[in-house]
Amino acid sequence: MQEHAIPGMAVALTVNGQHHYYDFGVASRDSGQAVDRDTLFELGSISKTFNVTLAAYAQATGKLKLTDSPASYLPELRGRALENTTLLNLATHTAGGFPLQLPDSVHDNGQLMRYFKHWTPSYPAGTRRTYANPSIGLLGVISARQLDMSYRSALQDLLFPALGLNNTHLQVPANWQRMYAQGYTRDNVPARLSPAVLADEAYGVKSSSDDMLRFVEANMGLEKLDTPLKQAIAATHTGYYQVGPMTQDLIWEQYPYPVALQTLLDGNASRMALETLDVTPLQPPLAPQQAVWINKTGSTNGFGSYVAFVPSQRIGIVILANKNYPNEARVKLAYQILGALNEGSH
Repeated sequence: MQEHAIPGMAVALTVNGQHHYYDFGVASRDSGQAVDRDTLFELGSISKTFNVTLAAYAQATGKLKLTDSPASYLPELRGRALENTTLLNLATHTAGGFPLQLPDSVHDNGQLMRYFKHWTPSYPAGTRRTYANPSIGLLGVISARQLDMSYRSALQDLLFPALGLNNTHLQVPANWQRMYAQGYTRDNVPARLSPAVLADEAYGVKSSSDDMLRFVEANMGLEKLDTPLKQAIAATHTGYYQVGPMTQDLIWEQYPYPVALQTLLDGNASRMALETLDVTPLQPPLAPQQAVWINKTGSTNGFGSYVAFVPSQRIGIVILANKNYPNEARVKLAYQILGALNEGSH
């Protein structure tokens, strides 16, 4: 926190089903309100893990098939380039070269659909990985449509309650605003998320360390959930592409465990989000594994977050901060803590 001038952090651990919370600093420099397990932080791209969980739930309940083309569900895309992709491509950053962000000219749903209709791929679907918000955003649009709900309602009224997440939001209610931390940019300027097209689907979730620890436990099979939701979560851990040592699941990224710190640092480096990388398709896809380190980073202008868990060891960590600081520091911290826990368990 001193090194990166981070005002507040919430760290939560699950160890064999036991919860441990460590809260540091303030949610706001102005108010001085202390961080606790209920403080709300912006999750950034960790939000995408809820998006794919919703898509997999829609599949588990017979509403869609991830192997289908987006054009199967959006008639306006028939005969367009996106007809040659699948929902799996959207969920694995392999749709053909979407940009990281939507163009600034897209301000409403009509402009969004025109953008997708006229989008031209840079390479064939399933051959390269380009980390992108528009593609995962499109997946969320389709999942919500197939569930006959808005995306916001699909998460807030369906998925979050089903997961037992009572303090996780796309739109923070008035009675929770006092728990919403103030974020700070790398230059220490106050910042919070600005609404934009596909923000909800790609990076718009706010949550607490307590709720996110429950989500981590759900991903390790430690929560009592209904069968379709269990199936959906397991489906998000299926590996579809190899990118160096990293296996690309549905948004989640995994590594064989035990794993070297440098491997995790390489896999979470900025080039993974900013560069187009060759992939090796896994045929057949890799079934969900237990001896793996599964992780996801997330950032907004004012927040930085990281979650990681190892199902075979029944350990997991949530690190939330109201400052956008380097991924490298987050990964090192998580690796050090989980490594010490794993050594202690033996």
